[in-house]
Amino acid sequence: MSESQVWDAVDEYFTTHLSHDDEALKAALRDSDAAGLPRANVTATQGKLLQLLARMQGARAILEIGTLGGYSTIWLARALPADGRLVSLEYSPKHAEVATRNIARAGLDKVVDVRVGAALDSLPQLADENPPPFDLVFIDADKANNARYVEWALKLTCAGSLIVVDNVVRGGRVAEADSPAPDVRGTRTAIELIGSHPRLDGTAIQTVGSKGYDGFALARVLG
Repeated sequence: MSESQVWDAVDEYFTTHLSHDDEALKAALRDSDAAGLPRANVTATQGKLLQLLARMQGARAILEIGTLGGYSTIWLARALPADGRLVSLEYSPKHAEVATRNIARAGLDKVVDVRVGAALDSLPQLADENPPPFDLVFIDADKANNARYVEWALKLTCAGSLIVVDNVVRGGRVAEADSPAPDVRGTRTAIELIGSHPRLDGTAIQTVGSKGYDGFALARVLG
């Protein structure tokens, strides 16, 4: 087998035994494909990791930046108590429409609030509502703005909150200091912000799997 085939096989094994999709999750992927949404959702194993992180946090409030078809939203929302809240920000009205249907089918529409519009417009509006601090923030949107999303996450969280930034490896391009690509520059700025900010303690992990060579950053908010 090729290297990528090995990664796929391992992911399939882990998914089968540790993080298999139920019908609501499978339907979310099917409907996203049928609507022509990009296949940029997290994998089942990554979704399960997000869910476990939220449960370990004892999360009652979650912020997601980048909804897509709602697949990761479902994983995260299932970690919340019945009176919990997940706010998910999505730029595309089409994506938000698909996600809203998928979330409702999963029985989570009373917990999840999908807001449509550019996240950098929605975040100030959200802050103006003075919500309780979010226990976990999952950032999986346009990579050029990753650092700005981290900055907003800091404003909307408190000591002990967790910030997860997805897709930070960029196929290895994140190591290219002179790259002009907006996704690389935005991701590098976010990583360097996490590393230098006095209120953040973080790390980043390289991964391989059915989505290829990737990775995520994880940061805890300090006092």
